Amino acid sequence: MWDENTIHELVEQQRRYFRSGATMDVGERILALKRLKTAVRKHEKELEKALAEDMGRSATEAYFCDIGSVLLEINETLRHLRRWARPETHWSGLVSFPSMITKVYKMPYGTTLIISPFNFPILLSLGVLTAALAGGNTAVIKASSKSAACTKVLQELIASVFPQEYVAVVDGGHDVADLCLAERFDKIFYTGSPRVGVHVMEQAAKNLTPVTLELGGETGNWCIVRKDADLKDAARKIAFFKILNSGQICIDINQVAVAEEVAEDFLEALKEEFTRQIGPDPVHHPEYPSLISDAAYQKCAAEAGQYRDRIVLGGAGDPELRKYAPTIIYPVGCDEAIVQHELFCPLLPVVPFPDNEIDRLLATIEEREHGLALYLFTKDLDWAKGTMSKMQYGGGCINEVCLHLMVKGVPFGGTGHSGMGAYHGVWGFREFTHPSTVLIGATKGNLPLREHPYTGFKGSWKKKVVKLVER
Repeated sequence: MWDENTIHELVEQQRRYFRSGATMDVGERILALKRLKTAVRKHEKELEKALAEDMGRSATEAYFCDIGSVLLEINETLRHLRRWARPETHWSGLVSFPSMITKVYKMPYGTTLIISPFNFPILLSLGVLTAALAGGNTAVIKASSKSAACTKVLQELIASVFPQEYVAVVDGGHDVADLCLAERFDKIFYTGSPRVGVHVMEQAAKNLTPVTLELGGETGNWCIVRKDADLKDAARKIAFFKILNSGQICIDINQVAVAEEVAEDFLEALKEEFTRQIGPDPVHHPEYPSLISDAAYQKCAAEAGQYRDRIVLGGAGDPELRKYAPTIIYPVGCDEAIVQHELFCPLLPVVPFPDNEIDRLLATIEEREHGLALYLFTKDLDWAKGTMSKMQYGGGCINEVCLHLMVKGVPFGGTGHSGMGAYHGVWGFREFTHPSTVLIGATKGNLPLREHPYTGFKGSWKKKVVKLVER
């Protein structure tokens, strides 16, 4: 259906719709978000079924990770949008006398492109759309071809709420994504891999289009378990997170570094937790999600095969079901290949380190590309807070996993190879609006300070006055 001409016409339709002013009124934006919320609720069962078809998600996991999280984002936006969108008033300062009032208007970019991934196909499309609509933009959503069932429901959901010139969902593979990127959008929001993120930036640069990138991180996200950590608590949370979506999460733990003094106890606790939470045969457990494609399964299985002699739990799967068991690999060196790239699967390398050499481990992590997340488990909160305040990463938790993503009013985003820009709540509104500063000039009482001449007696006193006010 989608080719160069149809995509170009779609973008032009949206550009005309935006220029008509239909999206500018904040009240209309609120109505649009309410319609979106109603549609998500109405299609809840269809979305759950699609998430099960694409990734084997249970209904509870589908709601927790995708559907409920979207509703949470919409509700937060509805609650505060009028305040976010209100123009700010600033005092212009003596240097601008007598024009003392300056306004900052929060202006929409215009026609936006949202490229969403397969792993959270509802949250990472409709969650981003929420911010785009709040900002007063139109949106083309390029949904993933890998999660085909979810893309189909998304198309039906959006078409039931919005005219195509306001919001549209485009399906297709990388070729269709490139056709979208060839168009001149006013803002692009991409979620996916750093490699494709580079391509998105290259295409956006041709039109100087501003870009937000939410990426997984080139060398993955670290979790550090110190010797003083509550090992059972750490194991419980890490196991939960690695089971979730079968490890296909951009903020997932890529590798665990555990103090060697407690490594064996931690491993035993971790094995127990995997078994407790997903059973002794996770591959055939009805609640355990599948990998997204045959290629993803084969990649996971092949990498596990390279470390076959060090697998201490798991290491088996079913290609027909596309399910691979949570797999602990131990011991793994800090410089081995498996901990130098994002895994995006249920493999979990465990790296032992001497607890008194934690600074050396942190230095190694810092030398690599910045992760999207960092997780620390320790009873020494002063050390943990100090570490979190010095390292470079997207976001993270102390003695917890992933829940920073769910906190209202705080930004979510990466840095370096894990992304640029941030969203959620007001941060998403800011990401999809441009702050335009407008000084309101006075027509009476103007002084000739800025006007020529700049020499002689007049120039001398002008400079003195300027020095006085520009402090």
